[in-house]
Amino acid sequence: MTLTDLDKKIVMELQAGLPLVSRPFMELAQRLGISEAELMDRVQAIKESGFMRRIGAALRHHRVGFKANAMIVWNIPEEIIIKVGEKMAELPEVTHCYQRVSLPQWPYNFYTMVHGHSQEECQQIAARLSEIAGVTNYRLLYSVAELKKSSMKYFMD
Repeated sequence: MTLTDLDKKIVMELQAGLPLVSRPFMELAQRLGISEAELMDRVQAIKESGFMRRIGAALRHHRVGFKANAMIVWNIPEEIIIKVGEKMAELPEVTHCYQRVSLPQWPYNFYTMVHGHSQEECQQIAARLSEIAGVTNYRLLYSVAELKKSSMKYFMD
């Protein structure tokens, strides 16, 4: 599949962020001069082609009351890391979940991001994840500042 000019315009609209209205895709479709159904069909085709994986939100955690943000670093045995990753990725408390190579000076090979109203809440979440995963070798690293979040821009005006 090759992206059409319309597909590129759709991607530009999506990468700018969804409007905060009850029917954001209808508004985008109107901006593009197409029907909402056609927009959704094109988005689905772009997704199925592999050009786009998902549409997601970037939440400003502090603004909505989550004052504690913790990256939980795990040392998970390689033979169970895929199974543990699949379990953790399904949990609503986990906003990011990924594997990395461990190093002699840094033995952690798996990372999950969680958010809470307090550090104690993050610790409770970590304890629950530990129980679910059957892994007790982990540390919590807390954010000290929320940095500007921006998404990649693939097409520009």
